[in-house]
Amino acid sequence: MDGPVMAAFAARLDDINALAERSPGFVWRLQTAEGNATSIHVFEDERILLNMSVWESPEDLRNYVYRSDHTNVMRQRKAWFEKFEGVYLVLWWIPVEHIPTPEEAKQRLAHLQEHGESAHAFSFAKIYPAPDDRATEPRGDLFDPCPAL
Repeated sequence: MDGPVMAAFAARLDDINALAERSPGFVWRLQTAEGNATSIHVFEDERILLNMSVWESPEDLRNYVYRSDHTNVMRQRKAWFEKFEGVYLVLWWIPVEHIPTPEEAKQRLAHLQEHGESAHAFSFAKIYPAPDDRATEPRGDLFDPCPAL
């Protein structure tokens, strides 16, 4: 994160995280005391960055990801990140007030990679409805690992 290749990404990180927090439907995001999650590693390859957040609905998350200034940052992704082989984003429903862990996200990502789309782990391509359980509100969770250059 301190190298010259990642400098422009690092310079935008606080702004983009703040934009997420101000966006409709935002609930929570994974972060350390530094305000981001760049030092949290759950994969063997420590260049893989973790981005995890909770939203009131998949639509709210989709609006932030694809219809906000976030898209301008993602257009520059190839300058900072290597192509990630395999599944790199997973969504799933969580109970109200549940805070998902990076390990939980890693397991959901592996499940999606191995079994494909299901109510247990899905993507924007096929959003499964929330469970009927009354203890669950419509909240989505995003796990988006990106391998840094």
